[in-house]
Amino acid sequence: MKIFLVFVIITLTLIPTNIAFGSHIFDDRDAFAQYLDIAQLSSEKYLLKIDEKTYDIYYGYRGSFEVDIKKIDVELPKLSTMSINPDRKSLEITMESVPSNNVLWLRLPLEVISAENTQYRLVIDGVDTKYDLTKFPDQYALGMIIPKDTKHIEIIGTHVVPEFGIFSIVILGISFIAIIYFARKSHFFGPLWTRTN
Repeated sequence: MKIFLVFVIITLTLIPTNIAFGSHIFDDRDAFAQYLDIAQLSSEKYLLKIDEKTYDIYYGYRGSFEVDIKKIDVELPKLSTMSINPDRKSLEITMESVPSNNVLWLRLPLEVISAENTQYRLVIDGVDTKYDLTKFPDQYALGMIIPKDTKHIEIIGTHVVPEFGIFSIVILGISFIAIIYFARKSHFFGPLWTRTN
């Protein structure tokens, strides 16, 4: 009985809480809605390092987390790099090769990139492109069709890490304290900082 109860609780916690589709482009609405543990087991993972912190970005091809990549006899695309562009508030992806039109899906942690009202903008080789979006508690699964020979994919949101990281706050705090200290010790600011008791 305890095992059954634990199984039910785990199953219920893994069910997506809200499904939001950016622009519905796939017939199967559940194509990107598999649970995180399935994504971790059957997908590729890119380690995105930002300010000494590493984020796992899971991705795959063909539209489903359950496709056994080893059984596919077609050459699949190859992802080269991912990086954050803080100026454009985007995640930029460089593809090494895309031998034919294909489906690419990504699991995007909300702490890496998010968009107000889930209104991401997807640009593939300079062209605005439609996408499917499934919401999970702490991430989105974003699916797209990438054309043959795609080189650059950009997912634009309204927030990316690091916008104003902890390192920036520490530097700002130390600078503020140093300015106050030197202003009090300096004769240049003399009467402005005189204490009267």
